[in-house]
Amino acid sequence: MGQPAHDTTTAESQTPNDPTPTEAAPESPTEAATTAPESSSELTGAAAMFANDRASQHLGITVDDHGPGWAQCSMTVTEIMTNGHDITHGGYIFLFADTTFAMACNYPGSITVASGGDIDFLKPTHLGDELVARGHEVIKQGRSGIYDVTVTRGDEIIATYRGRSRTLSARK
Repeated sequence: MGQPAHDTTTAESQTPNDPTPTEAAPESPTEAATTAPESSSELTGAAAMFANDRASQHLGITVDDHGPGWAQCSMTVTEIMTNGHDITHGGYIFLFADTTFAMACNYPGSITVASGGDIDFLKPTHLGDELVARGHEVIKQGRSGIYDVTVTRGDEIIATYRGRSRTLSARK
């Protein structure tokens, strides 16, 4: 939150070592998702994926910033996300972390999907909580990758997620 957007239209971008990037770009993925439909055909990688991700958008997930190999997203827990114990249903936390993972692993020009993912729930969250997920590439070898996502509420880590990715071959 409060971080500038990044240009992810070139594959030359590198995963930053600093978790708070400072480069600027003309358009964030969230802005791209709200522009006219014809512009979404010009998007690539994570921005194109998020522009068509109706599930994440329906839940109010926003992409704060992203670049090749990393991403940061935000989500506010709404009433529909709470379970019978009045805490956030784990499936919504998983979806939130998985969306952040998808933003980190979809490089410009690629179509990358999850081949698996695991989550550890560390603390419960409640209605109105503001969550932030930060994901980064651990390793990418060929068409496979491993990504870690940390979900926080303020300074508290509430969940950790590890996703495994697979980049699909070009469609014929």
